[in-house]
Amino acid sequence: MNLPQKFKEYAAEALTEQVSQLLFSKIDSSESITSVRTNPIKMGEAPSANGVLWCNNGYYLQERPVFTLDPAFHCGAYYVQEASSMYMQIVKNAIKEQEPDFWEQAIMALDLCAAPGGKSTHLLQLLGNESILVSNEVIKNRCTILADNIAKWGYSNCIVTNNDPADFHKLKHRFNLIVVDAPCSGEGMFRKDSDAINEWSQENVKLCAARSQRILSDIWDSLAPGGYLVFSTCTYNKYENDDNLLFLQQEFGAQIIPVPTDKDWGIITTPKGGLQFVPGLVKGEGQYMAIVRKSKDEEILSGRGKEKRKDKKGGTGHFEKGCPFVPKGYVGEVMGELVKAYPEHLYTPIKEIEQHLKVVLSGVAVATKKGKDYIPYADLALQNFISEQIQNNTLPKELVPVEVDIKEALKFLAKEQLLFPDKPKGYLLLTYKGNGLGFVKNLGNRSNNLHPMARRIRMDITSNL
Repeated sequence: MNLPQKFKEYAAEALTEQVSQLLFSKIDSSESITSVRTNPIKMGEAPSANGVLWCNNGYYLQERPVFTLDPAFHCGAYYVQEASSMYMQIVKNAIKEQEPDFWEQAIMALDLCAAPGGKSTHLLQLLGNESILVSNEVIKNRCTILADNIAKWGYSNCIVTNNDPADFHKLKHRFNLIVVDAPCSGEGMFRKDSDAINEWSQENVKLCAARSQRILSDIWDSLAPGGYLVFSTCTYNKYENDDNLLFLQQEFGAQIIPVPTDKDWGIITTPKGGLQFVPGLVKGEGQYMAIVRKSKDEEILSGRGKEKRKDKKGGTGHFEKGCPFVPKGYVGEVMGELVKAYPEHLYTPIKEIEQHLKVVLSGVAVATKKGKDYIPYADLALQNFISEQIQNNTLPKELVPVEVDIKEALKFLAKEQLLFPDKPKGYLLLTYKGNGLGFVKNLGNRSNNLHPMARRIRMDITSNL
């Protein structure tokens, strides 16, 4: 590939001449790497593949399948994610060394630039049930993808929002953990996307570096005293990476947190204390990440379960007690025709956050209410608590589980009609490999497919039937 000369100079400056030459050779190769991260609640068996060294639930696949034609993917049993970006477990270990009980507490976390959802879904695995994650995306049309991926992952302690970083000034000192995966010049994507090479320029590097500083400045006040901020990019040059780490240190007095690694991982520690993933040294693409901590000097109630939460509803609907699909330990709320369920112990703080942001998704949409009838909503089937109810045989009596094979699952996902003449009439919960896939209403001689039109498979599935 014809790499820009200035990019080569920047890479050598940040990585050393020897490592940069290895990087250039990898960019010019045809190597293709596919990796996934599994959902431990839904994935019965780990893939028969090599594990990602720095992520317990990460795996490399020997070849890239057509994920659209795998029902397990639609169930949320795994997430397709580039291995180098599976760094949240490294973050957890580094923070644990600084503050051993951090992850045991009620954390209010923010993933600021979250779409399509890889880091948010990973973070949800690491947070406890007492914690809340705000998964935000500023670009509106990317929010739909983000919300769908969060719904598939099946956790109910997440709020998906569509806000500019500056909007979070209303939530001063509210978050104990903030992840900023900043927009960048995309050097780490050169190997996968030749357009990224054509779009690269010195001027764009400067613009991206300055934009990161604006984003970090906008969000800094939202970080609680003593809280942690994770900064990352998918690029190599020091202007967008280490220099912005230095900016946080000089401008805001941030403490750069050491991030331990294993020598077998092949990850480089940068001069300022960040981590750099480089193809050839790691089995993955280019990625940079670093952790800083805010000073505790402004010691206030910081949202880690220390403040007295106000006893107010704050909802826009009314409580619903008659819906059979609201599980024990959840609060049901009706908004128009939609019935949503929230973890009871998180209801108040979720509603407090919602008051300040443009909410795309929160809680779990469990049903639509038509008169006295409740129609199960698609997102309900994807919840981790449904997978656990299937495994424990504790589903509500209104839902009859029906295990389907891959052909039936693909027909359902393509929104084709399925027949279940030997099954009870009413709502059937279709499961695939023991996980919720979606709902049909069985009428005996026919059925209504309740899979959302917006999520249907559009590609030809006939070759797999």
